[in-house]
Amino acid sequence: MARRIPGTGKKTRTTEGGAASGNAFRPTRDQLLQFITENPDQAGKREIAKAFRLKNDDRIWLKEMLSDLADDGLVEKKVKRLAVAGALPPIAVLDVIERDRDGGLIGKPVEGDDTVRVAIRVGRGDKGPAPGVGQRILAKIFANKDREGPAYSGRVVKVLERRRDAMLGVVRKARDGWRLEPVERRQPELIIDDLGDAQVGDLVEVEPAGNVRYGLPRGRVISVMGSLTSEKAVSMIAIHAHDIPHIFPASVLSEAAEAEPATMGKREDWRDVPLVTIDPADAKDHDDAVYAQPDSDEANPGGVIVNVAIADVAAYVRPGSPMDREALERGNSVYFPDRVVPMLPERISNDLCSLRENEDRPALAVRMVFAADGHKIRHSFHRIMMRSHAKLAYAQAQAAVDGDLDEKTEPLLGPVLQPLWDAYAVLKRGRDKRQPLELDLPERKILLKEDGTVDRVVVPPRLDAHKLIEEFMIQANVAAAETLEAKSQPLIYRRHDAPSLAKQESLREFLQTIGQSLAHGAQMKPSQFNQILGRVAGTEHETLVNQVVLRSQSQAEYGPENIGHFGLNLRRYAHFTSPIRRYADLIVHRALITALNLGSDGLTQNEVERLGTISELISTAERRAMAAERDTVDRLIAAHLAERVGESFEARISGVTKAGLFVQLPDLGADGFVPVATLGREYYIFDEAARALVGDRTGGGYQLSDVVEVRLAEVAPLAGALRFEMLSEPKAMRQGTRSFHKAKVGRERQRARIGQASRSPGRGKRK
Repeated sequence: MARRIPGTGKKTRTTEGGAASGNAFRPTRDQLLQFITENPDQAGKREIAKAFRLKNDDRIWLKEMLSDLADDGLVEKKVKRLAVAGALPPIAVLDVIERDRDGGLIGKPVEGDDTVRVAIRVGRGDKGPAPGVGQRILAKIFANKDREGPAYSGRVVKVLERRRDAMLGVVRKARDGWRLEPVERRQPELIIDDLGDAQVGDLVEVEPAGNVRYGLPRGRVISVMGSLTSEKAVSMIAIHAHDIPHIFPASVLSEAAEAEPATMGKREDWRDVPLVTIDPADAKDHDDAVYAQPDSDEANPGGVIVNVAIADVAAYVRPGSPMDREALERGNSVYFPDRVVPMLPERISNDLCSLRENEDRPALAVRMVFAADGHKIRHSFHRIMMRSHAKLAYAQAQAAVDGDLDEKTEPLLGPVLQPLWDAYAVLKRGRDKRQPLELDLPERKILLKEDGTVDRVVVPPRLDAHKLIEEFMIQANVAAAETLEAKSQPLIYRRHDAPSLAKQESLREFLQTIGQSLAHGAQMKPSQFNQILGRVAGTEHETLVNQVVLRSQSQAEYGPENIGHFGLNLRRYAHFTSPIRRYADLIVHRALITALNLGSDGLTQNEVERLGTISELISTAERRAMAAERDTVDRLIAAHLAERVGESFEARISGVTKAGLFVQLPDLGADGFVPVATLGREYYIFDEAARALVGDRTGGGYQLSDVVEVRLAEVAPLAGALRFEMLSEPKAMRQGTRSFHKAKVGRERQRARIGQASRSPGRGKRK
């Protein structure tokens, strides 16, 4: 008897590779893929089994079939659902790029395969402005079931920002007038017809004048951002290039200016608790304070009580207000070497919500009780009024505990600082038992001169004071997630998925090239990565393995569904400790206020319904900030090295591709590129497993993390690009590597083809 295949609109009687079993229906591979494509929100194993009425043995068969599809790279697991490999997620950020012949809008995904096209649907009942070509939107994605036109359609959730076709660059004088030297290396130069108020050397935005049949495109200046040599110009390039909102609307500034200090109300009075802030010496806002003490409970010998107080931003930033909408648009504060683009106006971030020394401030606090072995016994949240008893810098607090006291830290050592360090020793036992991923990769900091140019690059020491605050904040974040789950309160998790099977296999192949092994089979744990890192500690491969392990990890993100945090080895985790600079933390604060009945300014039902959209927005904003920060550092370092073309440097290979080698100067943290064509006279083959380029004739090559000598050949400060020439000779590679085999076999086959061609009739004689 024929029956309809769920999600396909087709009927069938039998299946290839499967058969009807009672009321169950075993679909073919193609039918499974079609269902997953057309039902992205219902593509979990349970939903698929229900759709095809699979039970008992049929469910076991389904599990094996889905596993085979995953092994073949046809589907991939996303949280608790399946998706066709490379498919768009249920919610995606799109750029509207054109209209079709019927006038409908067509978009493409901002991330992923930019060849995919999405037909954008705008319903008559949709609220808000309709999108247009050149805009960026958040859209609900559906598979196109009629198989005509684009593979997907998207319903507009929100118009994110207007994107003009303006080009960002620097005005240069040319023989035929003025030219725009674009910031983006891929963009062509442009002739400027209308200079406006701009001067040569100014950083400007230019609007192209339209299509030009011959010669360079033309345009006019629409915005002048000042001289490229002025302070903060480099970060301004990144701000404009990445569309980072940096000017607060008048309504937002007005709301912030009118905000009044929070009152005691029903808050608990914690002003006598000796909480202190410990931050970088140059910090302008302080959103967390800590205090610890021994637990006096005889039932908890050696235990400690840890108090963490976080600025109560929710008391000032109400859902749906101008400040709230702007904070969501920004997603987070963005930190450049020369400036900060804050998520909230200064009146809020640096004043009313900053836990200033000896000033009353509202806060949301968590009190946590730990046993002597480091495991948490219980915790509780409190809405309080507090007063910071001291503002300390990391180095200052560390020096005091190490015996180097000053006027401020001397009276704090016994009652405040030593108990904090004693509590950290307890929490560290729990951390060591938990075994989060422990990568050893130093972080560099750029120090600038007064004119905004680079003075030097330093690697700040990693102190116990840093680790103490980090572990206290991690435990507070865990407590927030646990409380909200226990109250069945929706929230936004900070989640980090385990490395994909493909990345695990790639890591396994690499480790084999340096004589290390990685077990096949079950899902890896952070402790297994730590064992690998421990085996290579102190060897020539230490830096290399740390880098490769880092690259094998998934990217952390925000989401309303919990998948745990792999890197921290935690089952549940949420960001709670930085609401001044992260919107995710503000959402968690509001969720706690609602779940614990701590006030009327908690999470609204509208926000609960939009948690998926909010998560996508703030995850995108986080990636945007990281890219802008990285680009700014690259441009600053390139400008710093512009006068040193021709000099040689010691470098470490930080990346290997078919096109060449990425190298990093350890002292400066500068990244540059060595094209493969400049390496030598032989042909180099890319060995992906060994992260190496191997010569086909000699077998010598260059591998990730090798220390080499390079010469600076070219600098493009505007693009932040450095090109180097290799001075070091290729090192001898292990002849067991896959590339050595490939190179040797490929060379022999090539010679054989050349010899055969020379003997073939009609080809002429070899010269």
